[in-house]
Amino acid sequence: QEWLSKGHGEYREIPSERDFFQEVKESKNVVCHFYRDTTFRCQIMDRHLAVLAKKHIETKFLKLNAEKSPFLCERLRIKVIPTLALVKDGKTQDYIVGFTDLGNTDDFTTETLEWRLGCADIINYR
Repeated sequence: QEWLSKGHGEYREIPSERDFFQEVKESKNVVCHFYRDTTFRCQIMDRHLAVLAKKHIETKFLKLNAEKSPFLCERLRIKVIPTLALVKDGKTQDYIVGFTDLGNTDDFTTETLEWRLGCADIINYR
């Protein structure tokens, strides 16, 4: 219940950089997708994250438009889109940059992404 009240269980967009800091402060595990509207691979990532958000309510799944968050992209050294920032206890622990860790293919499975997030200990993966 507490997780759901904090926005877990759904994959949603946050409007600004300021919201990012608030969101990561209130949840132990956060996956944030830095995306651009014009990047096709971001839509692929969106589909997988929407599935995983419903399955792993222990983690908050967010997306943030990289073009609207230059300060954060600079600070987190995000150069490739899509990038997932994996935030644990308010600190960015790991990144999934592009599709390199996911088999370097556009048609990777949701399970592959789930496994990679499990390796980073950001979701409860068995």
